[in-house]
Amino acid sequence: MTGHEEEVLIGAAGVTLAGHLTIPPQARGIVVFAHGSGSSRFSTRNRYVAEVIDQGGLATLLFDLLTEDEGAVDEITRAYRFDIPLLGERLVGTVDWLRAHPHTAALKIALFGASTGAAAALIAAAERPDAVAAVVSRGGRPDLARDHLARVEAPTLLIIGGLDGPVIAMNREAAAQLRCERRIEIIPGATHLFGEPGKLEAVATLTRDWLVQQIG
Repeated sequence: MTGHEEEVLIGAAGVTLAGHLTIPPQARGIVVFAHGSGSSRFSTRNRYVAEVIDQGGLATLLFDLLTEDEGAVDEITRAYRFDIPLLGERLVGTVDWLRAHPHTAALKIALFGASTGAAAALIAAAERPDAVAAVVSRGGRPDLARDHLARVEAPTLLIIGGLDGPVIAMNREAAAQLRCERRIEIIPGATHLFGEPGKLEAVATLTRDWLVQQIG
């Protein structure tokens, strides 16, 4: 198909979530971004990674796991960002939405989760093993999906900053519980948000190349 880009409204788990869908020409897969820790579809980090992925010929969906009202409450109370079952349920609903959408129904689905969004991605992979073809976690908290890890079938890439010590330990612990193909990549000199020069670029390139191999 030719390229396609649109703002979308996603019906998932009883709510409507706003998103931005980008489909490059001849895309064979789509990468769904699960933001975490108070982030949104406007995250500059994830938008950059999405652009690099699009250049690799994969479609991307950047969307909000929270409604606008929930996001406003979460900014004050942080009540929703660690509600992993809620986030996971909405990501499952989004996977179902993609499978029914005319522009994405034929595409293989991968999930890219950052921070707490990584736990939601692993829950969705466990709940929809026939639909999710790959999972990437960036500075993620896969340990928060502990009860679902053994049921994940999709190949999983865990990317962590080399200076993000506690998260490295959490990812190694979670990787030991995964039964699927899994890989840990530690980016030397990077902290949790990969804000150091060249570190986010390394994440984006690694993610794109691995996902193209897995689903592209």
